[in-house]
Amino acid sequence: MSTTTNRGPAKSEALAGGLTLFAAVMLTIAGVLAIFRGIMAIAKDAIFVATPNYVFKFDVTGWGWIHLILGIVATLTGIALFKAPMWARITGIVIAALLLISSFLSLPYYPLWSIVLIALYGFIIWALCVVEEKNV
Repeated sequence: MSTTTNRGPAKSEALAGGLTLFAAVMLTIAGVLAIFRGIMAIAKDAIFVATPNYVFKFDVTGWGWIHLILGIVATLTGIALFKAPMWARITGIVIAALLLISSFLSLPYYPLWSIVLIALYGFIIWALCVVEEKNV
């Protein structure tokens, strides 16, 4: 007699763990990059190139503080995601969405970098949303 084993749940759990690990690593890296971006803007306004007549007008130092705070929260949330609690997944989705919006707002200043970050944050949000509750 041949017996077949159902490998579906084991595969699903491995995929869920892999996606959560991916999101944790990427959110931690994105948080560190946002911290550096915030420090750059706070330290010296001249580092950022100003585009004239842009619709969104921000004080670069204030924008730097926003990036610094979002970066710190993203890094801490990314570290917490290694244990994959539900609150860290929800916070990770919210922080990645806020970072995605901030990257969208800086699109005219740094188009290529902003597009890369928007895609990265989209993948982080996707990875945190597709994990089923029972597998975490």
